[in-house]
Amino acid sequence: MSNALKVTGLHARLGDLHILKGVDLEVPYGEVHALMGPNGSGKSTLCHVLMGKPGYEPAGSALVGGTEVLGMPVDARARAGLFEAFQYPVEIPGVTLSDLLTEIDEAVGRDGFGERMTTAARTLEMEPFLDRPVNEGLSGGEKKRSEMLQLSVLRPKVAILDEIDSGLDIDAVREVAAAVEAMRAPELGVLIITHYSRILRYITPDRVHIMMGGRIVQSGGPELAHELEAKGYDTLRRELGVGDGEPDGGEDFLAGL
Repeated sequence: MSNALKVTGLHARLGDLHILKGVDLEVPYGEVHALMGPNGSGKSTLCHVLMGKPGYEPAGSALVGGTEVLGMPVDARARAGLFEAFQYPVEIPGVTLSDLLTEIDEAVGRDGFGERMTTAARTLEMEPFLDRPVNEGLSGGEKKRSEMLQLSVLRPKVAILDEIDSGLDIDAVREVAAAVEAMRAPELGVLIITHYSRILRYITPDRVHIMMGGRIVQSGGPELAHELEAKGYDTLRRELGVGDGEPDGGEDFLAGL
């Protein structure tokens, strides 16, 4: 099975901080992978670097559907098939959700947009929100459903879901998990970034990866998330002989390299 996302030897610096220290990660088409790790392990930085957030200096390779995206502007990465669902979706006053999706679709140019939007809005119970400003006045769960609607309509090759369970009650977590499961498809690879295994009680990932100190230190099946919940990060760190994870800012990551 070919890879939707293939990251090889990825390093990243932010000023003097060396945050990512050689990340290797593959997410095949049709699979859902979970990336877990404590605060400061580099998960958010990996997301930022893949999406092209300014300020980071990356080195290595990141392929989306076989296309190298490092060095591309953000809009070109989106056209290449990369999508991010945000931990804290922002409000966009004056721009309706329908208008946003239409503009993005026109830029990307994929067929069947209208039918996909109608079907996804009905399935996710987002029809009343299509003509409202993006995320304005929405609850946490509704904002995350809006992100799932955008994902479903835009049909990317790779979906990075950054802490999609953050701030949600248990019913909303179930709803979002069900939406992710419903989007499993042979042409999509999904990477869920999370601290906790809570959402993984409702989504069965094909693979789980543990990140510490800017590297992926362990990978395994879905049982790895359960083992991590039982042991905790500190115990796993001692077992693997991994040094304490540094925060993504404020510590000198160059020390000891």
